[in-house]
Amino acid sequence: MSVKLTARQQQILELIRSEIARTGFPPTRAEIARALGFKSANAAEDHLRALARKGTIELTAGASRGIRLLDTPASTRAEAGGAGVPSSFVNSVSQLFVPLVGRVAAGSPILAAEHVEREVGIEPSLFTQTPDYLLRVRGLSMRDAGILDGDLLAVRKTPDARNGQIVVARLGDDVTVKRFMRAGSQIQLLPENPDFNPIVVTAQDDFSLEGIAVGLIRATPLH
Repeated sequence: MSVKLTARQQQILELIRSEIARTGFPPTRAEIARALGFKSANAAEDHLRALARKGTIELTAGASRGIRLLDTPASTRAEAGGAGVPSSFVNSVSQLFVPLVGRVAAGSPILAAEHVEREVGIEPSLFTQTPDYLLRVRGLSMRDAGILDGDLLAVRKTPDARNGQIVVARLGDDVTVKRFMRAGSQIQLLPENPDFNPIVVTAQDDFSLEGIAVGLIRATPLH
C-alpha cells in the first residue's frame, strides 16, 4: 500500500506486526504506549486512528486488542483481538477442517471424541499459524484481550510457549485460557480481566500446556 506514514506511525505499525508474529495477537494501547514511551494510552490511540484513516489497519471498537493489519498478506492477518467474522465463515468452502472442542471433561484429552462438537471448515491463511482445533471459550477471564464467552479460539497444539503468548493450559482437572508468563522456574497464568486473579503454577501442580492461540473467531458481533 503506497501511503505515506510518519516515522512514528511506521514505528507503531512495525510494533503491531512484530507482536502479532511473536504472540499471535496485536498489542493493547497500553502496551504500545509503554513500548514507545508515551505518557498515556491515549497517545497510542491517536496514532492508531491516524493509521486507520490511512488504511493500514482496521480498529474494532470495544476490544483492547481490536487491531487488524490491512497492508500485509492474508497469512499475517490473524487478528485475534476482536474483529468480527461474517456468519457465512463457518459454512464456506475451505481448505482445512478442524475439530471444534466444547466443554472438556476433567482429566481427559482435549481432542477426545466426546469433546468434539463438529468439524468446522476454515481458511488457514486467516491465521498466523495453521490451527489444530478450535476451542469454545468459557467465561470472561480474557475479556480485555477481546476474547469473550462463546468465542472460538484457534489453537495450535504445542507443549511450549513464549512469555506473553495466550495459551490453553491444563491445571489439575481444569482447562483454561490465559496469558503465559515464566520467570525462572515460576510460571504464572495471567487473566486479562481485573475481576480474576493470576494463577501461580507450583512444582506440585499437575500442569501442562495444550497449545497456543493463533487466532479468534468471534461468536457474536461487538456493539
